[in-house]
Amino acid sequence: MNMHQQIGLIACAALMLGGCAGIESRTHPAYAPMEPIVYTNPTEGDTAGSLYSQQRGLSLFADTRARAVGDIISIVLTESTQASKNAGTAVARDAGIDVSQPTIFGRSNPDFSVDGRKGLTLEQSIASASEFSGNGSTNQSNSLSGAIAVQVARVLPNGNLMIQGEKWLALNKGEEFIQLRGIVRPEDISSTNTIPSTMVADARISYGGTGVIDRANSPGWFSTFFNSPLNPF
Repeated sequence: MNMHQQIGLIACAALMLGGCAGIESRTHPAYAPMEPIVYTNPTEGDTAGSLYSQQRGLSLFADTRARAVGDIISIVLTESTQASKNAGTAVARDAGIDVSQPTIFGRSNPDFSVDGRKGLTLEQSIASASEFSGNGSTNQSNSLSGAIAVQVARVLPNGNLMIQGEKWLALNKGEEFIQLRGIVRPEDISSTNTIPSTMVADARISYGGTGVIDRANSPGWFSTFFNSPLNPF
């Protein structure tokens, strides 16, 4: 087996390993699932042989909204923003100095010579003009709708809940993901254990994709260079 065949086999093996990695290897540590806290100490008040135990967290009358680490809460994505800005600037400036033909000792604009230059007169005229105009405008809008189930990662001292989670979808020619982190108030959670994304404080919401379709929507490195600040032209 020659060197070219060995390189080809190594490249094929790398591609196969990359394909086998799948969604499991793409989980970001900041959005990893949280293990619920399990209390192993016996709880006072439990009776041996009783069907009810406080450690099980089973309640027939209290609501089941998320309130502890590891609990699941559904975030309803209702993001919609729009921004526009227009700016215009125009500056113009004109300046001029004009010295008309003077009359000296009865002679109108007499001529004289300086350093061998003859036929010079006192008539002068200077004019300058400058102008600048600029216009700029920008428009941006985005919209994101859907839902994602996340987990409570931490209960803050004031009772607020830090949530985090992600969702990956393996599609025909690529993968799509939604990642979300933030802080919610327990009183904002509805009776169905849902909360709109507009009520998530310090929200970090990411939506993107990988694969052939995503690469087709991205310019190549050659185009990226000519559109970057490194290009002096």
